[in-house]
Parts: sequence; structure tokens; C-alpha cells
Amino acid sequence: MLLNKNSYKQRKPENIMNKWLKLLIGLILVLAAVYVWGMDFLGFGTAALSLLKGGIIWLVIMLGLLLLFLGITDLKE
Repeated sequence: MLLNKNSYKQRKPENIMNKWLKLLIGLILVLAAVYVWGMDFLGFGTAALSLLKGGIIWLVIMLGLLLLFLGITDLKE
């Protein structure tokens, strides 16, 4: 029997990595990416810059479409 046990109580998810380890790995990855971009190792800096430019354009297009759709739904009401 399950006496004195709340089966509806939420459990905390198990932490696989320590929060400091997550911060350290994230910092290492960001610094490594910035270093590779800055040194233009094998043309990665140029490729990253052109990808960033294209990504900004797509972000502006998607944001514009979102605002258009929101405006159209507001007009219907």
C-alpha cells in the first residue's frame, strides 16, 4: 500500500551536470568560436559572417510576416 505518499507531487529533474560545469563548457565553446572567427581559420570567419548576414535577413522577413499575420487577426476582431 502507498500510505503517506503524494503521487501527484512533482519531482525535481535529475541534474546530470553541475551548473558550474555547464557555465565552463559554454564559456569554452563561445571563446573557441570567437577565436576561430577572429583568426579566420580556413575561411570560417568569412563563412560565419555571410551566414550571419543571411540569418539577419531571414529574421527580419519572419518578424515582418509575424507582425502582418498579427495585424490581420486584429483587423478581423
